[in-house]
Amino acid sequence: MKILQVFDFFSLLHGGGTVALLYKLAQGLSQKGHEVVIYTSDFEIDKDYIDSLPEVKIYPFHCISSVANFYLIPDMIGEVKRNLKDFDIVHLHTYRSFQNIVVHHYARKTGIPYVLDAHGSIPKMAGLKSGLKWLFDLFFGQRLLRDASRILAETKVGIEEYKKIGAREDKIVQITPPFSVEEFERLPPAGQFRNSYNIKEKHIIMFLGRVHHIKGLDFLVESFAELTSQRDDVILVILGPDDGFQSELENLIGKLNLTGKVLFTGFLGGQEKLAALVDADIVIQASRYEQGARAPLEAVLCGTPIIVTEHTGAGEEVREIDAGYLVEFGNRQQLAEIMDTILSDPSEAKDKAERAARYIRENRSVAARISEYEKLYLGCIEEAEATRLHGADSGNGRITGTQRGNMN
Repeated sequence: MKILQVFDFFSLLHGGGTVALLYKLAQGLSQKGHEVVIYTSDFEIDKDYIDSLPEVKIYPFHCISSVANFYLIPDMIGEVKRNLKDFDIVHLHTYRSFQNIVVHHYARKTGIPYVLDAHGSIPKMAGLKSGLKWLFDLFFGQRLLRDASRILAETKVGIEEYKKIGAREDKIVQITPPFSVEEFERLPPAGQFRNSYNIKEKHIIMFLGRVHHIKGLDFLVESFAELTSQRDDVILVILGPDDGFQSELENLIGKLNLTGKVLFTGFLGGQEKLAALVDADIVIQASRYEQGARAPLEAVLCGTPIIVTEHTGAGEEVREIDAGYLVEFGNRQQLAEIMDTILSDPSEAKDKAERAARYIRENRSVAARISEYEKLYLGCIEEAEATRLHGADSGNGRITGTQRGNMN
């Protein structure tokens, strides 16, 4: 197959788990003999990251604006117009984007099928972005959903989100994203991160991800304050790039008299990230909303206990494989108590992490999961071809029972 993958930008620093998944998916498909191309923008581009994927052709088109995280790359229009017909399938990563508008327009003209993969970008938050998202949904969103061959969800939470915005249930397919488990086979020695940052406290509580309001870091900091009222041998490490919330968080830290007890490291990748996860006693994802549990499960692969909020897609993933502990969002006392229990006696928590790590290595590696994406793509291609052969209207969104059978 000739497969086109499309995402806003190609930088692990700014894209986190979505970019990491795109990278591994493209690499895995290429290794299976498929021709993979990525269309993206040059916004905060990481050339070294691109160079580390030589088997995949990556086209970073010039970004002229990134207002409200909407990346305008008009240079892409001509490329899509000329060459989209040469692809067998397109995989659109994220929901609301300029690239999706362009690809949708020419996919309709050429009959090339596409898969829409929101990666948790469906929900709207308050503020300017919410208004812009509403406008996108009004003018483009329903068409994107209607004309997609399949709509890809990572969790049952994701499925419900799609249904709420009008996606047809029979188009939604759930695939739990794979992990590049090879990266966790040789872990850094314990103490490396601790020594690098001169951490003297006995225990490290850690968050891994973007410093953004949606990540619930205010809830985590407030719960950490509860914990420090009971014990003084802990430090909170916030590992990730600022995404507009760090100054507000620092003000909260000052008000709670936690200055000196919270460490911001900024973005760490590769062996530096693994060293941090190895030295952490607990990794916590206290999000208001979270599509999946990628960051906590990376901690599990390092043998580190985890806690996540229960109502999220992350909570769903952790619950299904009993990988760690669940907490009600906003319940500071509950989170503080779970942290204290794990720190006082980590044996049960470490057993959970060890069992979950074995499960992930055996069932969620790229090698184990890449065939699910191949099957998805082939089913969409066969369905589109059947539609063309029978002269059906490719834009009416109708899928026959016979065509759906091609996916089974």
